[in-house]
Amino acid sequence: MIPVSPRWILAALCLPAFAAPPAPSLDEALNSLYNFDFPTCHKLLNRYIAEHPREPLPYAFRASAYLFADLDRLGILESEFLIDDRKIAAHHKPLDPDPADAARFQQAVDKAGDLGEAALRANPDDRQALFALSVSGGVATDYMALVEKHQFMSLSLAKRSNAYAQRLLKLDPHFYDAYLTAGFSEYMVGSLPLFIRWFVHFDNVDGSKERGISNLELTAREGHYFRGFAQILLGIIDLRNRKLSPAQGRLKQLVRQYPANPLFRKELDKINQKLGTAAN
Repeated sequence: MIPVSPRWILAALCLPAFAAPPAPSLDEALNSLYNFDFPTCHKLLNRYIAEHPREPLPYAFRASAYLFADLDRLGILESEFLIDDRKIAAHHKPLDPDPADAARFQQAVDKAGDLGEAALRANPDDRQALFALSVSGGVATDYMALVEKHQFMSLSLAKRSNAYAQRLLKLDPHFYDAYLTAGFSEYMVGSLPLFIRWFVHFDNVDGSKERGISNLELTAREGHYFRGFAQILLGIIDLRNRKLSPAQGRLKQLVRQYPANPLFRKELDKINQKLGTAAN
């Protein structure tokens, strides 16, 4: 019998640990989300959560993935829908989300909320917790407004999401991703009918569309997770304002950055046809 050194046994036992792939980053998960590869996004988030079970942010991004997948399935992300207020309201009739995905979406929102609030009880200045709560509140707002068709009721969730973002920006004015929520809140309030604005108050929000766009542009330039999302929102605003050339430029950038996303290419082709320019 050939003697086996204990050191070789130890090395053999350690091999699986050395061979295990590293945990994915949230950047990788967000890249899959922006490419509309939702199954891969969830796989990456599940692996990240397994190693960081107490972080609220991956659960907020998980909720975002469920929301975007359902919005895409329902056709809500098409420009014809997003630039037409009548279609957004659609007689206030709720759409038909996938029940299983709707349940998973709500579970992710709740988990992000529970972990985020727990982190704030331990440290009221926890920047990642404030950001996660702002994100989860934002996607809950979108779901209530776009899928459930409760636009007015969704304002309470939007106010809460904005409040977390404003708290975060007071602590850290260089947390550029938070300007997306602040900017969208500013633009949204500025778009509300005057009689509704009388009853709505958002922290540090005056209802200036110009300030809202400026904040979104700041996120598009300097943000980490939400550069792509800011470009999407700015593109929608351009289309709503019939500014086709700026929207075309933003979509070209999104197509280059996220080539696997079929919606960005489809929307760019629509604008190219309207402007009479060649696809590229």
